[in-house]
Amino acid sequence: MAIDDTLVSLSAVELRRLIGSREVSPVELLDACIARIEAVNPYVNAVTATCFDRAREEARAAERAVLDGRPLGLLHGLPMGVKDLEATEGLLTTLGSAMFRGHVPEADNTLVARLRAAGAIVVGKTNVPELGAGANTRNAVWGATGNPFDPRLNAGGSSGGSAAALACDMLPVCTGSDTGGSLRIPAALCGVVGFRPSPGLVPSSRRLLGWSPISVVGPMGRTVAETCLQLAASAGVSDTDPLSYPVDAASFASPPAQDLGRLRIGWTEDFGVCDVDEGIRQSFRRKIAAMKHLFACCDELSFDLGDAHRCFDVLRAEAFVASTRDAYERDPSSLGPNTRANFEIGAAMSLLDSAWAQAEQTRILARFRRTMEGYDVVLSPTTPVSPFPWTTLYADTIAGKAQANYYQWLALTYVVTLTTLPSLSLPCGVDHAGMPFGLQMVGRFRGDLEVLSAAAAMERAFAPSDELRRPRPVLDRLGPVVPSLTSIVTSPPVWGGGPSAGAVAAA
Repeated sequence: MAIDDTLVSLSAVELRRLIGSREVSPVELLDACIARIEAVNPYVNAVTATCFDRAREEARAAERAVLDGRPLGLLHGLPMGVKDLEATEGLLTTLGSAMFRGHVPEADNTLVARLRAAGAIVVGKTNVPELGAGANTRNAVWGATGNPFDPRLNAGGSSGGSAAALACDMLPVCTGSDTGGSLRIPAALCGVVGFRPSPGLVPSSRRLLGWSPISVVGPMGRTVAETCLQLAASAGVSDTDPLSYPVDAASFASPPAQDLGRLRIGWTEDFGVCDVDEGIRQSFRRKIAAMKHLFACCDELSFDLGDAHRCFDVLRAEAFVASTRDAYERDPSSLGPNTRANFEIGAAMSLLDSAWAQAEQTRILARFRRTMEGYDVVLSPTTPVSPFPWTTLYADTIAGKAQANYYQWLALTYVVTLTTLPSLSLPCGVDHAGMPFGLQMVGRFRGDLEVLSAAAAMERAFAPSDELRRPRPVLDRLGPVVPSLTSIVTSPPVWGGGPSAGAVAAA
């Protein structure tokens, strides 16, 4: 399979510049992206429902706007993939659930509307686990998403389709969201950037528990600069999200330069509460040794995060009870095993559990802040294991320890979720198994711009290093896998009509 990487491999930032200077046509770029999707997607199954004809009309309109000298948005003419949890006008939005096989929204939600207003052109949806539950992107509607470095392995989740599409250069812009690590984990496993912003920085209109900071929407990109471009186009207050707040969104497009020599770094392998495979620990130590000379200091930190696992159990369960109660009470078998387990865990909890979890989350933030005092960024591995086969639903054992439930293997990211601090997964070479390694970066309270500045500087510093630079998949080596990535689909999706999306995924 010969792959032409000349245009689609350019960064979103460079493509936007070339469109503005009339050196690249939005029509030309869209055609190149569609060709890449048609050539590569059959081997990774990252892009699901598509709207190529509508996208071509919008690309022609975007081209006319350039030629007419009209003002252009930050994402003008850039093809975009939208995570299949986000409502898209006129485009099938299944949430990876058989309940929504025919759901075609009448309007874009806030995130999609904001990105389209900035000039992005929706090309298709990107795959998710059922209702966003779990970090292995597979469902009974579209099948599984394979890892671009080895399609037999999982791409992470729940933003796995977006991460794989970016890694394969199918699209320069893809959206994501994150509860327990759904932006960071697939970014780590696919070798791209995933940024979980502070709650409310990017408004989310689909979060049923509007005052909860657990679930956020946010940007992904092949580089930090791409991630920043999408953030600049989507950040800012909206009356659809009660946690949103006014911000100078444009400031994220070009974060200030960071002198790494002045950066104070703390690091941890496990935050004191997370199980991590020995191979990942060794890979992380090797990478810390390769980068520590770049910083003013690079010290190991010891954390006390209390009962972070139980706290996340309760807060996550609250969100899934809110989103799946009607479906569960109508027919429990309509939900997959992950989603059904989420509801049943939550339904067994009490008001006492909820009150304790809210208070414990506040205590966790205080403990984390005390440990982090004097440091700019805390580093850790993003995931505790190397990518495993997508046919395995989740990692049930880590370092010889059985995991309590299907999502405990996400603990490295969900303990950070509990702090509400901004966090980013930065590609950082490969692990002991030769698969992408994600470096999780955690910033201070609402220190989103500082985290992005540090990540951009580290990305530049890592580029010459075989140990630290972003790995790239070799797409020419992709081929069919057995079992097929679509083999778990029970029946084809229905196009048009369908139920309203009453159960909105929490991830």
